[in-house]
Amino acid sequence: MSLISTRHQIAIGASLVALMVITRGHHFPTVQALLPSASWAVFFLAGVYLRSFWVPVGLFVLASLLDFAAINWQGVSDYCMSPAYIGLIPAYGALWLSGRWFAGHYGFKPATLFVLIASALVGTLACEVISSGAFYFFSGRFPETTLAEFGARLVKYAPHGLLSMAFWIGFAALAHTVVVATHGNLAKPKLS
Repeated sequence: MSLISTRHQIAIGASLVALMVITRGHHFPTVQALLPSASWAVFFLAGVYLRSFWVPVGLFVLASLLDFAAINWQGVSDYCMSPAYIGLIPAYGALWLSGRWFAGHYGFKPATLFVLIASALVGTLACEVISSGAFYFFSGRFPETTLAEFGARLVKYAPHGLLSMAFWIGFAALAHTVVVATHGNLAKPKLS
């Protein structure tokens, strides 16, 4: 993907932050009941659109603060809080990196849709394996861990993550198509 203008990166970044705040946790229960969490998609899309290496770091801090607020001020269970939480760093990193990879292979043509699907699928599966694996093996919540049980848990929980990603990536692809078709490229204009 060509270098997106700073103005567009700021608008996209603000939209991604708002999307994470609105859909993560129990901050807006009405929205949460209607829409799946966009957190994973936010990391992927940040990789696609935003160039700064610090973006995924800031998004991880935001996600952590939202989780902290939900647990401490909204009475959400702290069951998922454990030493394994640190595993979210490489899990979210996998999503961001797969988004970065896709950005390097982007072209505004129908064939790019397959590249988008493949990169989002690989990133999502890597995120699921890393985050679920970290929680299962390192949280201390499971006294006896086996690869067979971990595999069964992946089969049970991965479809939810895949469906959430499909929803948000599909929405983003549609929005991107509409914006590019109606307004043209988001890239910085070339100076002559």
